[in-house]
This record gives sequence, C-alpha cells and structure tokens, in this order.
Amino acid sequence: MSNTILVTYASRLGATAGVAEAIGKTLTDNGAQVEVRRMEEVTDLTPYSAVVAGSAIRGKQWLPEAMQFMRTHQAALRQKPFAAFLVCMTLATLAPTAWAQCGVKDGEKYRPQVAAWLDPVRSLVKPVSEGLFAGVLDIGQISSFSDRLKFRVSVLVGVWQEGDHRDWNAIREWAARLRAVLLP
Repeated sequence: MSNTILVTYASRLGATAGVAEAIGKTLTDNGAQVEVRRMEEVTDLTPYSAVVAGSAIRGKQWLPEAMQFMRTHQAALRQKPFAAFLVCMTLATLAPTAWAQCGVKDGEKYRPQVAAWLDPVRSLVKPVSEGLFAGVLDIGQISSFSDRLKFRVSVLVGVWQEGDHRDWNAIREWAARLRAVLLP
C-alpha cells in the first residue's frame, strides 16, 4: 500500500466533481499523493492509504451510486482513514426573509439537519472528518420538467438564487486539514 489518498465522488451535474478536484489539488499542494476518480471507476481500495468520498445530495440523501460504493467497500474503508463530504443547495446562502419563513435566523443553523444526511454513511463507516458544502444551481441543467419548475418558483420567491454557491475557501481549508488526519 502506498501513501496515496483517493478522493472519489458521485456527481450529477459537475458541482461535486469540482469540489473533489479542489480537495485533491489542495491535498497535493500540501505534499500528499492523490488520485481523484469517480466512484464508478473505483474497484479496489488496496492501493490507497486513505479515502475521501463525497456525493451530491438529492432528496436529502447521497446519490445511489455513492451509497453503493460505501456498501461495496465498507470493509476496506473501515481499515483506513476515511473522510466524507456532501454538496447540496440547501447550504446555499438564502435570503434572510426566506430563512425567516423557515423559522430560522440564518442558513448556518440548517447545518445540523444537513449533517444528518450523512447518517447512512456513518452507519457503514465512521468518518474522521466531514465536509458540508453548498452547490451550484443551474436550472437549465435540470432534466426533469417538474424539478425545473419547482426550482424556478423557489428562485422567484427568494428561497435560492441561481449560480455557483460553492465556498472555495471553505473547501480548501477543510481539505488542508485532512492531510494530518488521513496520513498521521
């Protein structure tokens, strides 16, 4: 086994792939050997000393292929340092009036509920670190007409704004702290 860290991800529209690439670059810039790969491409975890796995969130859950990756590699993941991250629009900065309608004062108070979406992952393998990141809303990329309509209405009433809401500084800061817990 080498000292290579695998950063693997499941993404529908590319936002999570971008986060995974940023995590991989930050780890590399901090002296780690890193491979960044889609979960579907990973068949064996033996070559890696640690794993960082992340998924986009749909319906308050990791994508099905991400959970399949976790079930398939559960035994191997329990034998090495493992970190998990998620990317979702729920963490995007919402207008204060939208949060007030939800009964909270700001979006950060929603983080504990979003963190709970990692419970199925935690039930399989306990991460040494967890990253929770906002995503991208590009309504034109959403394939389902009904979902596009829901998001358009949400944008119109001020719940979300279209655009890239990823906080690259927060992503890089989390990734910079990973090397110490993944390669002690």
